Order: sequence, then structure tokens, then C-alpha cells
Amino acid sequence: MQVARIEAALPSLATGRELTDRFTDIVRNARENALAAWLDEAEDSMLSSFARGLRSDQTAVAAALREPWSNGQTEGQINRLKTLKRQMYGRANIDLLKAQLVVAS
Repeated sequence: MQVARIEAALPSLATGRELTDRFTDIVRNARENALAAWLDEAEDSMLSSFARGLRSDQTAVAAALREPWSNGQTEGQINRLKTLKRQMYGRANIDLLKAQLVVAS
């Protein structure tokens, strides 16, 4: 009930929520063909800055929606390495870091 009252008082907020829901659907369902229309609509809303950022690299965003693979595994390994490095900052040399990586994996 309160959400409906807020959205009635602030139509731009309701539009922003609807655009956010549609963008989530586009990403989750890999609907590349809906991206351009969404960007056109979002550029005239409170999500305009986000839409302009996506538009500036639209080919990469479209490829991310189209391609079945992801570099999540790579990012996870990099995050793990950086976490270990931060834990050992100032206390270890490269040999100890290598030993920690072997133990952690």
C-alpha cells in the first residue's frame, strides 16, 4: 500500500522501478534484442546516467547477453589471490605467497 502511494506521488520513481525490473529481466533471460529499446527509454528517465554508460559500450553489453560463457571463475581466482596477498602484506615474500596458494587450493 505504501509503495503504491509513493509511486503515485513520484511517477518518475515508479518508471525507474519498472525500468529496473525490465533490465533485470533482460539480463537474466539474455534478451539482447530488447536492449536497444530499453536504452532508448531509460535515457529519458532517472536511470539516464546508467543508460548512457551502457550505451557507450553497447557492443560489449550485447555480447555479454549473447555469449554463453563468463569470466566469473577467473575473477574468483584473482579475488582469492588478492585476498591472500592483502593478508600477508608486509610479512611475506613471493615464496611464502606461493606456498599459501598451494595450501589454499
